[in-house]
Amino acid sequence: MRSTQYGPDLTPPWKRQQPAPEVAAERELVVEEVVTGFCGAVVRCEKTAEGPTVTLEDRFGKHRVFPLVPRGFLLDGQLVTLVRPSGPAPARGPARTASGSVAVAGVRARVARESRIYVEGRHDAELVERVWGDDLRIEGVVVEYLEGIDDLPAIVAEFGPGPQRRLGVLVDHLLPGTKEHRIASAVTCEAVLVVGHPFIDVWQAVKPASVGIPGWPDVPYGEVWKEGICRRLGWPVDSPAAWKRILASVNSYKDLEPALLGRVEQLIDFVTEPGT
Repeated sequence: MRSTQYGPDLTPPWKRQQPAPEVAAERELVVEEVVTGFCGAVVRCEKTAEGPTVTLEDRFGKHRVFPLVPRGFLLDGQLVTLVRPSGPAPARGPARTASGSVAVAGVRARVARESRIYVEGRHDAELVERVWGDDLRIEGVVVEYLEGIDDLPAIVAEFGPGPQRRLGVLVDHLLPGTKEHRIASAVTCEAVLVVGHPFIDVWQAVKPASVGIPGWPDVPYGEVWKEGICRRLGWPVDSPAAWKRILASVNSYKDLEPALLGRVEQLIDFVTEPGT
């Protein structure tokens, strides 16, 4: 006969895994992930195809994403199960675009202006679109890429800038004495504004902490820069895949260096100035 003294689970009580208390993963809650020991504040919770996740930010600004699994975190030294917060979201201020501007709901994109913004390459264009895309559509500004600026004088001449047809150009590594600086000086006029950032490539304009790296490594002159970056970071030497990884880490202007932010805002103001 089966004894009625025991339930179906015959595991001794002292060996049974006790359920961990559930704690809502509210923003700013500080927890430690049990496997990696990564400690940080909750930034956000998201529902993904693989299940719910939580993003933590440590004291250095580094972000890491973890699955919301049972008994997966420590809170004040106690094992807990983080769960997605329930209930209405707290009241917030006006919605913002990725660039930090106040989001304007229900407004259709403006018909494209004659004025344009040119950037050096496809990666530059994709980064500008990711952060300023909503603003540019409302303003009717089109961003195009040049694939380098060696032919910029001819491109500007073909564009035909004028008072109502302004051209703004963003250049990589625009430093005094460089080839880029000489070309920029040759085309700058009342209807053409050329600005630049000091980075070798727009990859460096993304903050290292947002990408999850301690810093952008130095690559010796003569080595292909993007391939050298991949090698030194221990990534596969695959520039398109590396850029996809970098771009995915950019959620807003906060992930970009001020040296790029200011220049893009300057160009947008230039091509949308009243009268253009």
